[in-house]
Amino acid sequence: MSDPSSARRRGRLLRRGAALCLILALAGYLAVQYVTGGPPRCVVVSGKDDGASYEFTPEQAVNAATIAAVGTARGMPERAVTIALATALQESGLRNIDYGDRDSLGLFQQRPSQGWGTERQIMDPAYAAGEFYTHLAEVPGYSRLPLTVAAQRVQLSGYPQAYAKHEPDATLLAAALTGRAAATLTCAASPDPTHDGGTDAVRTALVRDFGRGVLQPAAADVDSASSPTPSPSPSPSSADDGTVTVPVRTGTASEEAVHRRGWELAHWAVANASALHIERVSYAGRVWTADGDTGTWRTVDDGGSEDDGGGESAGAADAAAAVRIVTGH
Repeated sequence: MSDPSSARRRGRLLRRGAALCLILALAGYLAVQYVTGGPPRCVVVSGKDDGASYEFTPEQAVNAATIAAVGTARGMPERAVTIALATALQESGLRNIDYGDRDSLGLFQQRPSQGWGTERQIMDPAYAAGEFYTHLAEVPGYSRLPLTVAAQRVQLSGYPQAYAKHEPDATLLAAALTGRAAATLTCAASPDPTHDGGTDAVRTALVRDFGRGVLQPAAADVDSASSPTPSPSPSPSSADDGTVTVPVRTGTASEEAVHRRGWELAHWAVANASALHIERVSYAGRVWTADGDTGTWRTVDDGGSEDDGGGESAGAADAAAAVRIVTGH
């Protein structure tokens, strides 16, 4: 016959062990959320209806949007953006980390000692992305090379094949963030208290990622006699109501190019929604709002009956070939 006191002790030990395991599991979960920037709240899906998708965090979304914007602003093709995104996914998990192997830093783990720039420069995502594209452009025929080969020519990594596993996710991100796949990126956004939001912050971030020309009206739409130097900023009334209107049409660009540019800007705004306190984005008869589990893109009728909060319907914004970004003031 077993000793009842021994059985009780074993029971207590088992309960304490189970409690300890639960505490350790919870601590591990919280540690992972701290390191990765929280649970995924953004998702990008394929524009081909093949079921492919990638979930990521608001921090990763901001960095991915910057990488894509810097590339397109330099005239780099979508393939270059895919290579850059896959590289950053492998090197840093799309997080702007201030540590790495030896003196490696930032999104691409670039090294000050190897001539990539100062520590401060490398920790600037727009600068780091620009340096990556500068080196990628020097690789002959990079757009025709396997992604692993093109990335390795820039990075000189000890694990060149590691980039391959990120190509599917990078391809989805690039299609959305270059505007080829419309309304495929959504986020469940809530204002990040560690960042300043509002119209000034939105304009500053747009210029940082795309360059000053992003806020200028198209050359064909400007009366050169009366306005020889168009202002790079929206009118004061746009700022007053918490709305930034970003022009899309660029002179003689084709309708396809205009459409793609619009979705590039719209997806950039969604990706930055938490950081910049963006509540709504409208373009091409669609309105994204920062609500629900992942945010939503809704279609409005031809008359633009659903107002997007800025005193002008989404349909009117489409007719003006502009993306309208509404902040929480």
